[in-house]
Amino acid sequence: QVQLVESGGGLVQPGGSLRLSCAASGSIVSISFMAWYRRAPGKQREMVAHITSGDSTNYTDSVKGRFTISRDNTKNTVYLQMNSLKPDDTAVYYCNAEIKPYRLKAYDYWGQGTQVTVSS
Repeated sequence: QVQLVESGGGLVQPGGSLRLSCAASGSIVSISFMAWYRRAPGKQREMVAHITSGDSTNYTDSVKGRFTISRDNTKNTVYLQMNSLKPDDTAVYYCNAEIKPYRLKAYDYWGQGTQVTVSS
């Protein structure tokens, strides 16, 4: 079975930084895109950042210049470096990736989520 496991969430003061990690494990043949989503209390889930297999990136406007997505293909891991955090960044952050497992079709996988709280 393929799994995505996030880590790195927590409580941080406004202006602070956090780095989220998401590692994919299992019988993986290939990973195309990887992405981070978030869901804030009372709001719909939104895409935060996206990175293709060719390292092209895309960000939602509210995090441009503050967040950086990257990936390490040797470790099947995607990262989200979050700087200059604001209270509005408070949310559960989810990792998402399209993964082709061994002998199976490519499928959209999700992590369990990690809480990020920005508060003084």
